[in-house]
Amino acid sequence: MSEPLLSQLSQRLARPVPEREKMRARLHLLDWLACVAGAREMEAGHLGGAISSLGWERATYVGNALEMDDVHRTALLHPGPIVWPAAMSMASASLDQRLEAVVRGYEAMIAVGAALDAHHYAHWHPTATAGVFGACAAFGSLIGFAPVEYANAMGNAGSVSGGLWHMRHDDVLTKQWHIYHAVRTGRDAALHVHYGATGPVGILEGPQGLFEAATAEPGDLAGSDDGWLIGEVSFKPFAACRHAHPAIDAAMELRAAGKLDPPFKVETFGDALAFCDRPDPSTDVDAKFSLQHAVAVVADGRDAKPEDFTQEAIAALAGLRAQVTVAEDPAITARYPAHFGARVNGFELVDTLGDPERPIAEKELVAKMHSLAKWGGLPEAEANKAVSLALNEHDAGAIDSMVEGWLA
Repeated sequence: MSEPLLSQLSQRLARPVPEREKMRARLHLLDWLACVAGAREMEAGHLGGAISSLGWERATYVGNALEMDDVHRTALLHPGPIVWPAAMSMASASLDQRLEAVVRGYEAMIAVGAALDAHHYAHWHPTATAGVFGACAAFGSLIGFAPVEYANAMGNAGSVSGGLWHMRHDDVLTKQWHIYHAVRTGRDAALHVHYGATGPVGILEGPQGLFEAATAEPGDLAGSDDGWLIGEVSFKPFAACRHAHPAIDAAMELRAAGKLDPPFKVETFGDALAFCDRPDPSTDVDAKFSLQHAVAVVADGRDAKPEDFTQEAIAALAGLRAQVTVAEDPAITARYPAHFGARVNGFELVDTLGDPERPIAEKELVAKMHSLAKWGGLPEAEANKAVSLALNEHDAGAIDSMVEGWLA
């Protein structure tokens, strides 16, 4: 009889984390801080402040609010807004311990998320479903878990994982609630095992487990003993749903060449239409999930920043949106999710800016920090501080104080 999947994953989590991965985690820390800084004045940020006085808890409400959080393509989830708050939640942990915790949290979350299939993604929010495993692994790392403790804790976390996509049909803050729930649930599962609780280590593949309940054809856990999955995570340069990024990217390439002329025909993968075919967005969130608006933004000479998805932008770009048509291309769908691609007016991109095949440089993440800090109403000095703390320093307490000040 084979070893339970969570036991196998837990053996990987217990490996030493190399310096290279910890340096990679610093880039994701900067990216997460940029997302928090940019969203601090949004409705989600005020809600987080009303609910908790703890900086890491308040941050769970804003880390994904701008739709600029990091993303793993094949797992179709966003690790940053889940794993970073969990790693921040032990005030006594050093930055080095937090970086190790984040690498392990990304590993667990992506490994499980990649095994969830298209049926799951059609109904469930994988960032929440798999997020409990990532938060649990990150906090377990801070506690100093052995493999058996990781397996028991993730078993308990997985027994209550979930998060239905139906919230996409309403203008609500449920997506932020999903993040908060996943962070608290995963963290609490680890804490309870630390004090003696046990858990069902076969919760993934068992006869009444997660795969049986919420997938049609589950795949294998991602990853291996030879590396760490954090290196596969993409950064998002545009303030829109990740499914809209390929169309934005292709439109920007055409614009740079002086060839972005109306009418605009967008061809892309099926999930992009399922999530982002919204010709007449009425809210900021609708605009971020609208292929039509995304292409109109670029056609208007904008760079797909947060200010390009506001009520003012929605009103200003109505005419351009009306000239955008969208359709699925089966060939592009066949390459998805390993490749997020799109074709705009005949020009096709197979991979999107920010993916490992087309990475953005550290200086671009620094620029993202400055841009989002400004959007969030923070002075340039705060952006400079965040860059220095994330990339060069070792003061975890200073990061905590900075985030608490942003969200106070």
